[in-house]
Amino acid sequence: MRELELLVPTLFGLEGLCAEELRRLKLPEVAAENGRVRCKAAPADIPRVNLNLRTGERVLLVVGRYRAADFEALFEGCRALPWEEFIPREGAFPVKGHSLNSQLHAVPACQAVLKKAAAARLGEKYGLETLPESGALYQIQFSIMRDEVTLMLDTTGVGLHKRGYRAVGVAAPLRETLAAAMVLLSRYRGRDPFCDPFCGSGTIAIEAALIAKNRAPGLNRAFSAQKWRWLDSGLWLQAADEAMDGEYDGAYDIWGGDIDPKAVAIARANAEKADVEDVVRFEVADAAAFRRDAPYGRVVTNPPYGERILEKREAEELYRAFGRAVRTLPEGWRVSVLSSHTEFERTFGRTADKKRKLYNGMLKCDLFQYGR
Repeated sequence: MRELELLVPTLFGLEGLCAEELRRLKLPEVAAENGRVRCKAAPADIPRVNLNLRTGERVLLVVGRYRAADFEALFEGCRALPWEEFIPREGAFPVKGHSLNSQLHAVPACQAVLKKAAAARLGEKYGLETLPESGALYQIQFSIMRDEVTLMLDTTGVGLHKRGYRAVGVAAPLRETLAAAMVLLSRYRGRDPFCDPFCGSGTIAIEAALIAKNRAPGLNRAFSAQKWRWLDSGLWLQAADEAMDGEYDGAYDIWGGDIDPKAVAIARANAEKADVEDVVRFEVADAAAFRRDAPYGRVVTNPPYGERILEKREAEELYRAFGRAVRTLPEGWRVSVLSSHTEFERTFGRTADKKRKLYNGMLKCDLFQYGR
């Protein structure tokens, strides 16, 4: 099979981290763009990337690119692509996507045209007027940007942020991919004590445990492309074995606290599902009374913003109290706090040494980082 191209969408602000991950997996020609990362790949890389990626949202296989400013060009460009190399006679191939700054801006109309074109190509190749679509899912995704059409197949299925451990959440949960990014940006590698004083359902501490153990985040879940006929099933076993061989054993000091006992119970259950309950502990604790005697460590946390859970004034009081608690920590501690609150630094009581723009869903936030 010819060399493949993968496209990995990310949350805005995480493109660089995702590109680094792909380079560490030794994928060639990695290039970060706005909200996505591209790279070349072999078929064996589809399982490897799906299993190992912490900060990407899904893994899309690029089938083709072309320009289209009208529906005829959209149809013909799609029909010219080698869909039969990927989608078998019984394959189900629904179409979804988006269009930005293009002549063709009506998404439902684009979906219908692309579906008809792919069906025309496959019907011709398989000698069928009507395709059964009774087999495995081959989700077609399209992106039309400035009249440039990119057609892809979704290898992932349910987004990569669904690791499989968070069956139950709490209000306003943090996406796992963003939690992993916050841990990576704190430069935590498993050696220092690690704390999340607003742990909620435990996502940040669990992602820290997965990073410390070098455990692939996708080992406990399934992917769409596992059912694809042209992709050798042995490649998935090979990728899982490779991932498990890279795991580390060790004693890690990873702690999460929350004032809500129900949240703590959920966090403990999630840690068990993620198989990291031996290296992370959760306790009912008030972030305003947060103390640590160790000479160094990492705090990575996502306190309530005031927009969704608490009223703004209550959030500001919480930031003040937490800021006072953080100032009692020894000098060797580094602190990273994600917040969308425009007055965070003022209420926390310190200007950040470094700020990084990130998005929690559609909510624009800053990661405020303190310490060297």
